[in-house]
Amino acid sequence: MSFPLLTATAALPAIGAIATAAVPAAQRTVAKWVALLFSLSTLVLAGIVFARFEPGGDRYQLTESRAWIADFGVRYELGVDGIGVALLGLTALLIPFVIAAGWHDADALETKSSRWRPTQGFFALILMVEAMVILSFLATDVFLFYILFEAMLIPMYFLIGGFGDRAHAGSDENAAKQRSYAAVKFLLYNLAGGLIMLAAVIGLYVVAGSFSLTEIAAARANGDLAMATSTERWLFLGFFLAFAIKAPLWPLHTWLPNAMGEATAPVAVLITAIVDKVGTFAMLRFCLGLFPEASKWATPVVIALALVSIVYGALLAVGQRDIKRLIAYASISHFGFIILGIFAMTSQGQSGATLYMVNHGISTAALLLVAGFLITRRGSRLIADYGGVQKVAPVLAGTFLIGGLATLSLPGLAPFVSEFLVLVGTFSAYPVAGIIATTGIVLAALYVLVLYQRTMTGPVNESVRTMPDLKARELAVAVPLIALLLFLGVFPKPLTEVVNPAVQHTMSDVQKKDPQPEVEAAK
Repeated sequence: MSFPLLTATAALPAIGAIATAAVPAAQRTVAKWVALLFSLSTLVLAGIVFARFEPGGDRYQLTESRAWIADFGVRYELGVDGIGVALLGLTALLIPFVIAAGWHDADALETKSSRWRPTQGFFALILMVEAMVILSFLATDVFLFYILFEAMLIPMYFLIGGFGDRAHAGSDENAAKQRSYAAVKFLLYNLAGGLIMLAAVIGLYVVAGSFSLTEIAAARANGDLAMATSTERWLFLGFFLAFAIKAPLWPLHTWLPNAMGEATAPVAVLITAIVDKVGTFAMLRFCLGLFPEASKWATPVVIALALVSIVYGALLAVGQRDIKRLIAYASISHFGFIILGIFAMTSQGQSGATLYMVNHGISTAALLLVAGFLITRRGSRLIADYGGVQKVAPVLAGTFLIGGLATLSLPGLAPFVSEFLVLVGTFSAYPVAGIIATTGIVLAALYVLVLYQRTMTGPVNESVRTMPDLKARELAVAVPLIALLLFLGVFPKPLTEVVNPAVQHTMSDVQKKDPQPEVEAAK
């Protein structure tokens, strides 16, 4: 029996969560190192998965299948495709940076008399989220995916509500209420979507007689899957609604600014750079893969909603006074680009959307984590409380600028490639939508450059005059992320080689071909 590499990759952070939680209360530093070592070990296993994956091979590779709930046809079934392996790599890559950036985030909650161990709990919850997200990218059984999709909400709820940002205007009591509100809103929105999805999952089993993606695909190819058009559309809506909340897509997005604003910067990265990618990934794997006709039927409406997300998110980002809420609304705009690329249903658009998931994760992590270092120093999230930081902390300002330039998709940085592909793919199929989407680029330049100008340039604000520059641990977080943004900006081939064959499979599922350019005959 071959070694279950995918299971090991997902199980390692779960084991790390248990080991971290079991560290004695007085050994906080030990708990941090245990969590970091397990996250690095997971990165090594993810690297092995990436190396063993053959882009030109079978659609799902390194597959594992075991009976789980036999009476209901549920199996523990894993497999990785090109899109899944790219997001697996993103998740495993970012978690060590999240842990390193949040090294002291739980220290303020420690008390000598309390038996509660917040440091151990904080890092254990992060590792548990990592395990569930990795498994969700690998699951090829719909019911298994649903369990993971819902279960990851619980540790995220405690990370937002129990370990929220302490840099809050107002009293501690008011801050606690805001964190609680954000956590509950996050949980209720996502649980509501999940319950609707559960009904659709049950409906799918009634129609298809299986939860296995491979079995359902084979039945469709052989003509053995009889699904009425109306049934397929209702099932599509059940799945899509849950994924649109997770993504988040306008108008189901309102939980995100609250959650990111009240969470610590590392947890905010966990939300938008990692967990939310499960929603857009699932649109590709489940919505388009299971319901191709319904996906094409819904395309005009989804594209319209994606365009609203792009423009609306960017406009609200321009007017924000809170640094983290600005980045949250910018992420809503970026997720609009991702969903636009997916439902443009062109190979360039879907390749760009997948690359956008990866590149947005890296660029948002770089910007948010450096912003977190800035906020920790000043103790405020308000843009007005800063000014002239580049004169007292030039390295911090420089890394913040590069993260911001990546967010606005500056050529030469990784997000530019993905955004360009999304726009090209969209314009070739829906020219008007492509033109409208470009307004998001202009607005991105506005909110990023205004944010930098108001916080980093101008006269030195008295409150930041003694602000220290980035320290060794913080540089170890920021520099590799910036280096990766530069590398993938000029050499995206390692990702495109893996992603493109998987996109062709998805295009085949929905029976779509790229539009051919119209060329006028020479006179």
